[in-house]
Amino acid sequence: MRHFLDFEKPIAELESKIDELRRMAEPGGINIAEEIARLSEKVDRQLRTTYAKLSPWQKAQVARHPDRPKASDYVATLITEFTPLAGDRAFADDAAVIGGLGRFQGQAVMVLGTEKGNDTESRVKHNFGMSRPEGYRKARRLIELAGRFGLPVLTFVDTSGAYPGIEAEARGQAEAIARTIEACLAAPVPIVATIIGEGGSGGAIALASGDAVLMLEHAIYSVISPEGCASILWREASAAEAAAEALKLTADDLKRLALIDQVIAEPLGGAHRQPDIAIAAVAEAIAGALTPLLALDPALLCGRRAEKFLAMGRETPG
Repeated sequence: MRHFLDFEKPIAELESKIDELRRMAEPGGINIAEEIARLSEKVDRQLRTTYAKLSPWQKAQVARHPDRPKASDYVATLITEFTPLAGDRAFADDAAVIGGLGRFQGQAVMVLGTEKGNDTESRVKHNFGMSRPEGYRKARRLIELAGRFGLPVLTFVDTSGAYPGIEAEARGQAEAIARTIEACLAAPVPIVATIIGEGGSGGAIALASGDAVLMLEHAIYSVISPEGCASILWREASAAEAAAEALKLTADDLKRLALIDQVIAEPLGGAHRQPDIAIAAVAEAIAGALTPLLALDPALLCGRRAEKFLAMGRETPG
């Protein structure tokens, strides 16, 4: 069953009519192919009109769509010979961060991703993509392992932020995130990060401090969620829409501010409507970003990466 967002109600009504007509057009029923084609064209027009003018808050809803491809979907489709690696060698394994070895288009790589899950059971298992300290320590361990064996690192980011529970803070959440960012900046291998859904706070930056930061067209990336920002600045969660506007969290905003390197176009209506096309577009973008990085000397690679992040905020692009 397809999930529709609030602003997609007109589209939902049209698609409901199409489904109803298709049932009527079953063997022995009425031939209404022309009417179905007409309504399908109307749906396409409505999608183009709606998605051409999405507000930042609407983009946040698209980024969180339950049917949007998750990190595990990208890994399953793009990475061959994938061998998962678990544990932080200190406390436990955190299912919110998945990682392991595999091949991307024949190139041996280390893969990491924040995983939200696709149904109730998997969402609980992966803690809705909110990692605890052991998840970031696992990520750090795998990044350092990749550096020792000369393996490029690919990351897929989709998290509302690090887990804010008391036990996570007690186990050193902030330190774990900082150490993971440090490992990213020090890695002597190329790192290509892709924001595939939500990129929330330090929980996202920990896996997105790469040489190339790619972002899907309807993904979001910000220092805090719109709801969190609204509760702090406006003292009410209902101001989330205004907060989303102020945060400049869309891919276009971030590209203009030079905080990401590339915006990846999504299929009409968002990645959740045609996941295979979205995943293929991400694969093409990763390949394009990774190839030139493979030719760089490790010292040059690290220096460029550090300068890239140090330059952020020094001056606002025109």
